[in-house]
Amino acid sequence: MLRRLAPFVLLLPLALGALEVLAASGAAAQEASPRPSAAPSDPPAGSSVVVLTATGIVDNVLAGYLTEGVTHAEREGAEAVVIELNTPGGSLDATQRIVSTLLEAPLPTIVWVTPSGARAASAGTFITLAGHIALMAPGTNIGAATPVGGGGEDIEGDLGQKVLNDAVASIRSIAETRGRDADWAEQTVRDARSSPASEALAVGAIDGIAASIDEVLAFADGMTVTVNGQPETLDLTGATVEELGMNPFQQFLHLLSDPNISFILFTIGFYGILFELQNPNFVTGILGALAIILAFIGFGSLPLNVAGLLLIVLAMILIGLELTVTSHGLLGLGGIVCFALGASALFTQPGDPFEPLVRVATPVVASTTVTAAVLLLLIVAFAVRTRDMPAPAGLVGSASSVAPGVTGVVRRSIEPLGSVYLAGEEWSARTADGQPLERGVPVRVVRTDGLIVIVEADPPSSSQV
Repeated sequence: MLRRLAPFVLLLPLALGALEVLAASGAAAQEASPRPSAAPSDPPAGSSVVVLTATGIVDNVLAGYLTEGVTHAEREGAEAVVIELNTPGGSLDATQRIVSTLLEAPLPTIVWVTPSGARAASAGTFITLAGHIALMAPGTNIGAATPVGGGGEDIEGDLGQKVLNDAVASIRSIAETRGRDADWAEQTVRDARSSPASEALAVGAIDGIAASIDEVLAFADGMTVTVNGQPETLDLTGATVEELGMNPFQQFLHLLSDPNISFILFTIGFYGILFELQNPNFVTGILGALAIILAFIGFGSLPLNVAGLLLIVLAMILIGLELTVTSHGLLGLGGIVCFALGASALFTQPGDPFEPLVRVATPVVASTTVTAAVLLLLIVAFAVRTRDMPAPAGLVGSASSVAPGVTGVVRRSIEPLGSVYLAGEEWSARTADGQPLERGVPVRVVRTDGLIVIVEADPPSSSQV
């Protein structure tokens, strides 16, 4: 019974952690998307603004969404596009796609860093500077785009100089194209300079400060910007606001780039495969493999620290070994320590100025570590229960002593350690002569060795391989 309940007890804390992250993401998204103001009773015909929400990691999903949003706005005859930005950074390819979309946009684009407390860090700096009009909400910041190594160290030698020069040239080109302070932009790369909204406005990195969508439209109304080489004056008086969000498929894929979601999926995937190996039923194995695949899709958009990933894999191996090796919890304890260290170091500082500075949230690390500890306690409790339980028919003395001659069948192939089903219980087993036995082979008990039964094929001549 304990073994059957273990998967449910295990997945409950993980599910709670995932719900916590999803709730936080939903609240942040709601905060990042202010309600559109009521339009005047007689707005100018065709006067509208499309609002796109760009939050979280900058990945190819977000790049595709913004490109489609700009195309939709042009097709619908919108006056402008407003991009609500809040990001720690993202991938190089995705950032370049977004920058190209903004620089070549067929209609005015307004990048607005919002809400208060948001940031346009790393890749977000490039995106903000690429908009025709750049605005920030009070309490936001922008900058910190210096390229660093995988562990946060400076990139030395020719490679470091190449990365730095390329980033400087890119950000200066964007700033000069939009008439912004190129020297400040260069400092965000060379010196990791980061500025609050007021300082960014003072140095000419942005055009203004706006606390609401109404203030954004009021600020941009009447401004003249250059669109594809031609001057265009914005007429936003009485414009209606159309919020265009990601479709469900885009939302799902973009959610995978959340470091907490990817980490939880990877952890759930491992436990699913672990339970499949312990109690084959195909369901947990398939779901576990799917969760791991989805996790690696998310890892592809994040600065993954291989050392942290290896620590988590080692932790899972140690916890898995606790199921078959009698270590009185020592292997599991080592696994828990490795798990906590690996989760804390799973993501690290990136190697180029576009990558995000992210990590797994402390509450998620704590909840998943507690989950691993719960699993360890279940394993130890099951071992103690098995050792002390009254012996059923065919058993002599305690549960760790099986009468020679009891017959059963191989449940998990013995190669050289597996399991057999005897007298209504599953036992760890190995063969007396060291030969492997396949699943389903009839066996007879020869003797016991602690909690492991020593068996031979029954009859021996018919089953040995």
